[in-house]
Amino acid sequence: MTAPPPSSGPAPGAGAPRTCYRHTDRETGVSCTRCGNPICPDCMVEASVGFQCPSCVAEGNRKVRSTRTTFGGKVVDKPYVTWTILTMMVVGFVVQWGTSDPIGQPTMSPLTGMFSMWGVGVVAYGEWYRLFTAAFLHAGIFHLLFNGYAMFILGPQLERWLGHGRFLSLWLLGALSGSVLSLIATPGQGSVGASGAIFALFGAVFVLGRRLRLDTRMILVLLALNLGITFLVPNISWTAHIGGLVGGLLIGAVFAYLPGRTAKATRRTLVHTLLLAAFAVLLVVLVLVARGLWTVTGV
Repeated sequence: MTAPPPSSGPAPGAGAPRTCYRHTDRETGVSCTRCGNPICPDCMVEASVGFQCPSCVAEGNRKVRSTRTTFGGKVVDKPYVTWTILTMMVVGFVVQWGTSDPIGQPTMSPLTGMFSMWGVGVVAYGEWYRLFTAAFLHAGIFHLLFNGYAMFILGPQLERWLGHGRFLSLWLLGALSGSVLSLIATPGQGSVGASGAIFALFGAVFVLGRRLRLDTRMILVLLALNLGITFLVPNISWTAHIGGLVGGLLIGAVFAYLPGRTAKATRRTLVHTLLLAAFAVLLVVLVLVARGLWTVTGV
């Protein structure tokens, strides 16, 4: 009796070859440990047990909540906002230094005349940008070093507490608060420097530190010393310092106490955004009021 020729197809009872669910031309013997789909080496994502497919990994990532700080911001690895602002302060000073006449006198630079905080420019010529640009200019090397060092000490810690967005909002609104008070109280006096924003950082770190139950006595000592210098040393814009400090205290209180640490991250972000926007609107209204008063008096 003659035996039948061997079959070239799959063995009896065997199914068709398994192929990757994403690359149907590739055979594989590995399956996703979550959904069971066959996956080729290019689609294998190592898991704690076995391998998962890209679809299951993406689905798992969507369900993982992003880590938040105590005050609602996203956790940051590096204080990029602090470094960026410091760089802009240094660049602004270098340009002042190099374009002044004589060279090396920042207050004699055309840049200082164009971008310093000067009430007449804001009111008569509508140069609102001065309310912010003055914070990136300085009157001398020691002025820059003082503000830069304070930024270097306070900025990274606050940025890690608040996250990039909240920290940037604090800095900008602090600078704006100082400029607005200068516009109202000393409209005829020009000024430059990041002091308003720096005092806002002092105010915020005090409030947030108290919320975290940290020892804030050193912050109080530094504040007392700086306020003493503000009023005892001539040619220092007390309005920028006080305006920034008040703004920092208010914004710090918003971050620390509203809407409550048990609130969801989305609600905290919404409340903080609305309150910061309301504060910004208030500052704009104060600028408009100051412009109106100046117009009445003939400026």
